[in-house]
Amino acid sequence: MNLKNIHNVYFVGIGGIGMSALARYFKFNNKNVAGYDKTKTEITKALEALGIQVSTDDNVNKIPAEYLNKENTIIVYTPAIPSTHSELTYFRQHDFNIYKRAEILGHITKDTYCLGVAGTHGKTTTSSILGHLLAESGTDVTAFLGGIAENYNSNLILKGNEITVVEADEFDRSFLQLSPDIACITSTDADHLDIYGEKEALLDSFIAFTKCIKPNGKLFVHEDIQLDGITYGFKETSNYHIKNISIRDGAYVFDIVTPSEIIEDVQFHLPGRHNLLNGLVAFAMAEKIGTPTDRLAKALKSFKGVQRRFSYQIKTDDFVFIDDYAHHPTEINALHQAVREMYPAKKITAIFQPHLFSRTKDFADEFAESLAQFDEIILLEIYPAREKPIEGITSSWLLSKIKNDQKQLVTKENLIDHIKNIKTDVLLTVGAGDIGAEVEKIKNKLTIEN
Repeated sequence: MNLKNIHNVYFVGIGGIGMSALARYFKFNNKNVAGYDKTKTEITKALEALGIQVSTDDNVNKIPAEYLNKENTIIVYTPAIPSTHSELTYFRQHDFNIYKRAEILGHITKDTYCLGVAGTHGKTTTSSILGHLLAESGTDVTAFLGGIAENYNSNLILKGNEITVVEADEFDRSFLQLSPDIACITSTDADHLDIYGEKEALLDSFIAFTKCIKPNGKLFVHEDIQLDGITYGFKETSNYHIKNISIRDGAYVFDIVTPSEIIEDVQFHLPGRHNLLNGLVAFAMAEKIGTPTDRLAKALKSFKGVQRRFSYQIKTDDFVFIDDYAHHPTEINALHQAVREMYPAKKITAIFQPHLFSRTKDFADEFAESLAQFDEIILLEIYPAREKPIEGITSSWLLSKIKNDQKQLVTKENLIDHIKNIKTDVLLTVGAGDIGAEVEKIKNKLTIEN
């Protein structure tokens, strides 16, 4: 496929975070862009503001006429779209050129110097930091992100085409479509078992990903991962490691040790030891392509974060409200560590919306243990996403497993009214479902109450 010969790009599921980044990319490269998504969101509104047509009506007759010319149109879809979707069915029946999002990313990046960020946790934050480090250091970079980077208010950083940064997503084995020059693997915890069946199959997929790296390419791996590569972490035996960590004025201050030098008094504002590691591997990958370390340290200090990744909504002396995307027990543990470190003497209440019936079933005991660490837990019903219910797998069932007396189940419809009865110092909204759509409502309610 020669993208230069393509005039029209139609997205089925255009409002997805990864899909919308591609939509922005094609629009900025002077292609005609339109698409479908089931609901209007802040993302789709932002796309429309760029002149991209977005429909919420699954109706072939509503597709703009120019996108029905299959000679100069490609169709991009996300696996989250059901196979019965009428527009997607139409495109398949009429032999359009149809691609998954990952395939298009592979096409875009194959002729660039590509940096791929893989791992079951930390992809979005790490790739956002990496894209920012390169952009701030003057590199010609395009970064496709799985979240909205606060510095750019976008999931696309577009500063040139020489180097690309992409999230290498293990879901549906999508990352096997990529061929990075430099890659990292942040973690290989079991996840997506609805796709893989067992952890061993997931690990095999990560091994297959390492074989996608171009000849003479480099692989960075977290120090606890048993794969050959350049190691990073907190241990002095790692090739890149962090030492002398302290907290000053709400920010981490630390030294980075590389194979050739020590960069002292580096500052970083994202809470959580896991984010220190995300920043470290992004630093290491950028340093490996020759970016001066003094520029990287300066850029690391200026990174503001990613929306829904430890995202402060309210921050006063008396009350803090934080929103976070954590949807796996390991991520919840990391979130808890970060909050406890920043607010050690405060009462912390977590509102958690489980994501997927299968994930809740596969990790119920781990979820129960991680959630029990908070002082108070409020559960919402499971967000199904692409799945149908599994008998017996409910939030009530999960709640019964949590060994903490301060727990309750609340419907999303009653959540806003319930907020006024919460007495806490730190409030968290946690999850990858549509709980994110409630954040602004909660913020407004708390602002009025206080």
